[in-house]
Amino acid sequence: MAFSSNTDGDEVLSEINITPLVDVMLVLLVAFIVTAPLLNNAVHVNLPKTAATHPPEPAKPVTVSVNAEGKVYVDKTEYPLTGLELELKSLHDANPDLTLHLSSDESVNYGTVAKVMASIERAGITKLAVLTQAD
Repeated sequence: MAFSSNTDGDEVLSEINITPLVDVMLVLLVAFIVTAPLLNNAVHVNLPKTAATHPPEPAKPVTVSVNAEGKVYVDKTEYPLTGLELELKSLHDANPDLTLHLSSDESVNYGTVAKVMASIERAGITKLAVLTQAD
């Protein structure tokens, strides 16, 4: 005996059944809750008490700036492009772990900035950050 309804039987059901998805997510949640404490493989030891130590503060980075006219400054002191390498080399000799920040006006000729970067490289400085402004 066949039952029939007034609706057309060829229609596709367009609803998403999320019950299996919820079941899988709950199983995964329980699995992570059970295994999370086991992920800590540290050996528990009683550490000795010592006096507090303060690590040295990192050295303030040196800023090399190139303004719109192409003048080069090292920490607000103007240097000619030809004397920049000697100044940077002396700073690097005083602090081999020197960090340098390079900033330049966006209207500066690329060649000027490239010459400054070449001077920085020849001075032996390897830690260089090029500063930009966020949009």
